[in-house]
Amino acid sequence: MSSQNRDTIRDMMDDEVYASSDLSSAMPKDQMPQQERSSRHVYSAIHDELMLDGNSRQNLATFCQTWAEPEVHQLMDECMDKNMVDKDEYPQTAEIERRCVRMLAALWNSPDATNTSGCSTTGSSEAAMLGGMAMKRAWEANRKAAGKPYDKPNLITGPVQVCWHKFARYWDIELREIPMEGDRMIMSPEEVVRRCDENTIGVVPTLGVTFTCQYEPVKAVADALDQLQQETGLDIRMHVDGASGGFLAPFCAPDLEWDFRIPRVKSINTSGHKFGLAPLGVGWVIWRDASDLPEEEIFWVNYLGGNMKDIALNFSRPGGPVVCQYYNFLRLGREGYRRIHAACYETAQYLAAEIEKLGPFEMIYSGDMASGIPALCWKVKQGVDPGFTLYDFADRLRARGWQVPAYSLPADQQQMVIQRILVRHGVSRDLGELLMEDMKRAIDHFEKHPVHTPLSESEASGFRH
Repeated sequence: MSSQNRDTIRDMMDDEVYASSDLSSAMPKDQMPQQERSSRHVYSAIHDELMLDGNSRQNLATFCQTWAEPEVHQLMDECMDKNMVDKDEYPQTAEIERRCVRMLAALWNSPDATNTSGCSTTGSSEAAMLGGMAMKRAWEANRKAAGKPYDKPNLITGPVQVCWHKFARYWDIELREIPMEGDRMIMSPEEVVRRCDENTIGVVPTLGVTFTCQYEPVKAVADALDQLQQETGLDIRMHVDGASGGFLAPFCAPDLEWDFRIPRVKSINTSGHKFGLAPLGVGWVIWRDASDLPEEEIFWVNYLGGNMKDIALNFSRPGGPVVCQYYNFLRLGREGYRRIHAACYETAQYLAAEIEKLGPFEMIYSGDMASGIPALCWKVKQGVDPGFTLYDFADRLRARGWQVPAYSLPADQQQMVIQRILVRHGVSRDLGELLMEDMKRAIDHFEKHPVHTPLSESEASGFRH
């Protein structure tokens, strides 16, 4: 046997992956290679590169689910080739989507859950934009019917994440974002009404504000808009951004009125891959009534094998996350969701209490299930100089693999820096205790090695310009 043949055989042997010719040099980074390679070798190279990513279970910045049952992994593998948009080729996947829509409509107290409109999306951002477009179309139709101009629409929100900024920019809408002021970190009915006029297409409260994790007062805002309509005739609809809270409040705060029990709420979006516990890649938007979804937002597609209704912005997208959402609905039921989320709230409250005991920190939100999501956020106490900033603290924790973000607040509170933890399914009490030990070690490190950057009074109190 020639030496060349022996080398070829060696390269094909499973137990010599890292002695193969494929891995004797770096993989191409800028151009596609000319020759094919062993699947095992290429897998090993890419697998090794992915080790440089953070451990998603220690990522306490993300709202997204990072743990799933083995059956979910199996269903995702079985659904890898299912295209959600092709409802003729995959009718049962389409039926599963319809079941999820009806279940969510019922969960959110739709007056006619069986016949309402809704769909899955690639995430809550796409779902939010669909709800926003419906508000805009409905407002335009009313303005046209009244013979009034419709070229200056505006949208009122509290402090919102970037998807609503994108929506306003993409569709030429003035975003009237209510700034944080003093101790008020979310929208209030008074601030909403101050910004309403005949060009307001809608008001968007958030059930779980990105920055502080609190629920905005949906019912109080709706009542204020009812009063405004009585006084001025302005009938302004509401869309609730329930990206996180839509899968939390129904189970852990069932008496909180925020959903379709409020007639003015015409649509709700949520994220299935956050507290819906589904894998990444699924969101939902539901309208209160089929008539609340303008016909202009519905497309009928006949070139995939049948005449199919299409609402979403994206076209081809995976069906697996939708199937796994349905699995969670059947597997957990209301009892299971309540149990899992309640455990997350308990861990959040435990962490909040322990972090306050550390000394330099003051809690802004501590994980109260009646007023927000299972999370916590804090700042440095007024007048305290711990010898480090929250950015330094976050960097120190990152050295142990923890991602605990420090960031400045938006609008009029940009000078305030806070830190936040999201407690998702899989962030156990044991992991919480390990995090606390690392936090204590980080503070001990800074006591011995303080950051020698001069701190202004505002920076020492948790503020940063």
